[in-house]
Amino acid sequence: MLPECDSCHIAAALRVHASIVEHSGEAVLVTDAANRIVAANPELTRLTGYAAEELLGHDPRIFTSGETPPETFREMWDALNQQGRWEGELRDRRKDGTTFPKWVRITALRDSGITSGYIASFTDIGKRKFDEARLRHLAFNDSLTGLLNRHGLKIQLDRAITAEGAPLAVLLLGLEHLKDINKTLGHAVGDQLLVAVAERLSACVPDTSIFATLGGGEFVIVLTGPQDSAAARTLANGMLGALGDFHMIDGRKVHTDACIGAALFPADGADAATLLQHAATAMYAVREKGRANVQFFDTAMEMRALARLELEADLRGALEAGQLSLHYQPQVTAADGRICGFEALLRWRHPLRGMVSPAEFIPVAEESGLIEPIGAWVLDTACRQLAAWRVDGVKGLRMAVNLSARQLHAADLVLQVQALLDRHGILPGELEIEVTESVAMSDPEQGIERLRALRALGITLAIDDFGTGYSSLAYLKLLPIHVLKIDRAFVRDVETNANDTAICAATVALAHTLGLKVVAEGIETEAQRHVLIGQGCDYLQGYLFGWPAPAEAWPEHLKQLMNNPHHTEAAQ
Repeated sequence: MLPECDSCHIAAALRVHASIVEHSGEAVLVTDAANRIVAANPELTRLTGYAAEELLGHDPRIFTSGETPPETFREMWDALNQQGRWEGELRDRRKDGTTFPKWVRITALRDSGITSGYIASFTDIGKRKFDEARLRHLAFNDSLTGLLNRHGLKIQLDRAITAEGAPLAVLLLGLEHLKDINKTLGHAVGDQLLVAVAERLSACVPDTSIFATLGGGEFVIVLTGPQDSAAARTLANGMLGALGDFHMIDGRKVHTDACIGAALFPADGADAATLLQHAATAMYAVREKGRANVQFFDTAMEMRALARLELEADLRGALEAGQLSLHYQPQVTAADGRICGFEALLRWRHPLRGMVSPAEFIPVAEESGLIEPIGAWVLDTACRQLAAWRVDGVKGLRMAVNLSARQLHAADLVLQVQALLDRHGILPGELEIEVTESVAMSDPEQGIERLRALRALGITLAIDDFGTGYSSLAYLKLLPIHVLKIDRAFVRDVETNANDTAICAATVALAHTLGLKVVAEGIETEAQRHVLIGQGCDYLQGYLFGWPAPAEAWPEHLKQLMNNPHHTEAAQ
């Protein structure tokens, strides 16, 4: 009886094991001592596409894809022969020819020390590996452009430096006006622009190079070697040329310039961080010059960059500390020399540096974004002063204030100006807003729309520094402006230089044909005044009529100059 009971137990156990294999979530197959398949469960047939009867009697090599390294199989058989078990990854082929990765556990079946077969179970790990690859990609690549990100760049650049040791060139390309594009056209347009730029640059960058993005419109190209400055400059110029044309995005023409800074290994740095920092320093040096170009790093740049950072840090606290002020320079009517208005000019008295030149700190304010709060303060202060002069009995003046590109494209500009007019009781025609050609043309469509809204508030609009930007007569006739200002560069030699004389005369004629008034600025001599009056200028401005001075310096001069025609004594 006992043997029969033992036999029943064994049979029951085998049925249980068979049921487990049959319903297992893992694919299972069993081979005999000759490694021929003798059993396969439904999950295996589902994953491989083979029916069980197609597999019986075959070697498991029927699944072999040829993509698993031979050494993996050697390791597998060594482990099975020595330890009787192995676990690892293989890449197999399904019946339809597609390949997939699987995680395999194989155990040798032994009877009295003799191998009688093998049982193997495996799972398809394709999704897991896809997810792992995606996570790795996200860790080292930019999600928008697919390029290497900062982390991936550092790893590859460090590897290139260590492995090759040959000269390398690191180029940092920064797009201009991306923040303005995001603010005015939306981040979706900005993102499409970045993708389009990445595609254009990819067509220029050699396959052997490292290509990455740091975000914020900055791209890094590492020319691996050996490379020298000539090769780097050639590539940089090619990239600038590729970006020279506009991008068509959502039916809109979008254009952005670029600046490129370059650093060379090992001359400019021995590690990735230093090379990128020095390339950035060189790029900012190009940006300060305000044009698309390439610049190579030198140590003098580093000193200037540190000085600029210090200046920006000091400027951040200048407004709150009361270090900023406005000086006012008069404008006079050409016909009788009477003061008709003032231009408000920003000044900064640093507690240690003394007076800081606007040419030095205004670009820093614009690049850092500080120009928006500072510009709002300038507008408010100038309007408050105009209202105060009116209270003192000085009426009929116009106050001119310069507007930066950031201010012009700010979404709340019109509401801000309307609030100022209401707060200070500014009448139509009393506030003049001046923008340069470059500012007006940075985004012509939006610039025209914004200027029209300002004009509707009763603001006088002027184009400053006319002739020094990228003039477009096609857009000029569309700009809703009242005044053109002839830049001092053409006024300086107007009485002695025939070209300057002709330019000023042509500008006056053009403006009057378009129904605009003309202001000539930078007048310092009676000879200049005489020529420009003869050419028909409507208003004059310059040291001849008064140096820029604080508001408190002007009350007596205002009363005197407003009632004394042809008075030209400079206010010191």
